[in-house]
Amino acid sequence: MTTVEVPHGSRSVVLRVAQVIAETTDASSLVFEVPEQAREKFNYQPGQFLTLRIPSDRTGSVARCYSLASSPFTDDLPKVTVKRTKDGYGSNWLCDNIKPGDELEVLPPSGVFTPKDLDDELLLCAGGSGITPVMSILKSALDRGTGRIVLFYANRDPESVIFATELRELAEKNPQRLVVLHWLETVQGLPTVAALAELFRPYTSYAAFMCGPKPFMDGVHDALGQLGVPRNRTHAEIFNSLAGDPFADSAPLEISAEEAADAATVEVELDGEVHNLSWPRKQTLVDIMLDKGLDVPYSCQEGECGSCACTVLEGKVEMENAEILDPEDIEAGYILGCQARPVTDRLRIQF
Repeated sequence: MTTVEVPHGSRSVVLRVAQVIAETTDASSLVFEVPEQAREKFNYQPGQFLTLRIPSDRTGSVARCYSLASSPFTDDLPKVTVKRTKDGYGSNWLCDNIKPGDELEVLPPSGVFTPKDLDDELLLCAGGSGITPVMSILKSALDRGTGRIVLFYANRDPESVIFATELRELAEKNPQRLVVLHWLETVQGLPTVAALAELFRPYTSYAAFMCGPKPFMDGVHDALGQLGVPRNRTHAEIFNSLAGDPFADSAPLEISAEEAADAATVEVELDGEVHNLSWPRKQTLVDIMLDKGLDVPYSCQEGECGSCACTVLEGKVEMENAEILDPEDIEAGYILGCQARPVTDRLRIQF
């Protein structure tokens, strides 16, 4: 049995696995029990993810992000869904080893792949295991929203369709609001940009959310672009394997008098509150916020997960690694707090 004696950092919580659900031959869902004292910390938004600490004989542990497929409105317990990937250590270890009653160390929910308005009309696009955060959004919007929803779901074959029964039941229960469009590679081949554009043409006014393999996401992006869907109406979720250890607590910053004298100033809006901070040029925004005890959203601190995405309202920053942001995102002012360092003397930033 997998047990965790003590969390490896102040942010993480040890969760017990209440249930393991075999979704397909290569995908399983893990349902977690959340201790009473951690309930508030594990409140989540539709489409967010959890970061799991997975034991490793070689490195001690690896950190992996898995989307919540559950809805905070319709499910009593949080559930992540894990699909095996070829040569993927984390996904295969979880699918091979985790049983009900096991414990895992988990970081609180994170991520910004979530609708601002559940009443909006939604075009949800999923490829393979990309259905997991999309399913969370779908169930939440059906329960709490009023808009129409179209789900486009691409898979290799019928046996690969995760949540097939649940999707069928949701469509039957909500015929006026939900349309589910399946695309099977074994039947229709890979979806082309032209085919996607034709399918999406009736839904260009909808807010689009997409998650799946990179070629799938590129095709959806291109199709929506051809149809003239505004960039601020399209939202993509991207996961990369985390190389560092997001479970370790950050060490206090050591800032010299010279660095402090040359620091920029930043006004940060977080959860509706405004904080005025000194921002030394060599430190990232996440670093200085953590050093001041602020509950800044972050996971990897390596520019790989997007949890710390925020918007520059005034001023300019430089970023070492911002590959997960599209050029259009950067043009619109989006930055990664864990990669951002100040260029101008004064900045305003909103989370």
